[in-house]
Amino acid sequence: MSKTIKLLIVTVMVVSVAAFTIPKENVVEGYKIGDIAEDFSLKNIDGKMISLSDYKDAKGFIVTFTCNTCPYAVMYEDRIIDLDKKYASKGYPVIAIMPNNIAVKPGDNLESMKQRAENKGFTFPYLIDAKQEVYPKFGATKTPHVFVLEKTKKGMVVEYIGAIDNNYKDASSVTTKYVEDAVDALLDGKEVPQKETRAIGCSIKV
Repeated sequence: MSKTIKLLIVTVMVVSVAAFTIPKENVVEGYKIGDIAEDFSLKNIDGKMISLSDYKDAKGFIVTFTCNTCPYAVMYEDRIIDLDKKYASKGYPVIAIMPNNIAVKPGDNLESMKQRAENKGFTFPYLIDAKQEVYPKFGATKTPHVFVLEKTKKGMVVEYIGAIDNNYKDASSVTTKYVEDAVDALLDGKEVPQKETRAIGCSIKV
């Protein structure tokens, strides 16, 4: 085999590997189970800045990355509302965060968020991650993507990461409610039964 042919084969192999390798800077690592989540300060649809530390009496949070434009997020809206209605009074309010780049998804801008929240009757803050600095810290990749945090002496411990339940298409056909099971366990002082699942939804737009 000639040196030219060998060089050509090596070049093709290198290009092929590079084509299927995700650049390290584009990989979202984010929090793992047991990590301490940092607080943040993001603008709510009412114009006020919201932080986790504002909730003095909270026992934890259901942090949900969601948006207006993703069909999966829309299908889960009523269930997110129900989570807040069920658990906010028990110390685990929903904090919804819109992580998309609005230049890519104009329908997720603050005005549209405000309108959506009003139309649906959101009972929780709907914050915009305008600089896209918060979602990478969490490691969110989808809308919706949920992180259940428990307030402890060490800080906000990540206790669950993933999907809301096991049927995005039909709430009436759900057999396992991952987020509810996690929060119920924490309220009872028990171990979360399933700490991590695969989030199903649209990719976050950067």
